[in-house]
Amino acid sequence: MTEKTFIPGPEKSLAFREALGCFGTGVTVVTTNTENGPAAITVNSFASVSLDPPLVLWCLDRNSNRYDAFSTCAHYAIHVMAQDQHDRALKFAHNGFDFSHADWQEDEAGRPRLAECLARFDCRLSARHEAGDHLILVGHVEQVMHRPGQGLIFKRGQFGGFADLI
Repeated sequence: MTEKTFIPGPEKSLAFREALGCFGTGVTVVTTNTENGPAAITVNSFASVSLDPPLVLWCLDRNSNRYDAFSTCAHYAIHVMAQDQHDRALKFAHNGFDFSHADWQEDEAGRPRLAECLARFDCRLSARHEAGDHLILVGHVEQVMHRPGQGLIFKRGQFGGFADLI
């Protein structure tokens, strides 16, 4: 096995992405409502920020074709995907404006809520932070839902999962 050491920069972006891929993350789908209907984006850059107040964050790529829909939204829902929702996460990754494959309902704030996810965080935007080629969106969590089940994981360009011990 060969160890790779390098200084990250534009010419090493693929190698940097490969190194980041060594860290397995959960898979989320973020949804919001736009003037043209619901929008979704598959995201693995989700993290907790604070318990008091309840804050979470996720990162939006400036080059995303959904940047306009999410960079200005006031309310959104973050869905932690179950392992058996692999196909749904992929479909939203490819087309975030087609909800025909999803079971969903809109809540009172207009957020599209996907059915059968492992957890859902209904958020109102708290802050936006510029960060290189991404925008960090911090959400104040207004309501949470969660259930037992196997989570969908993304690592080294592949989806997978593991069983809950509980």
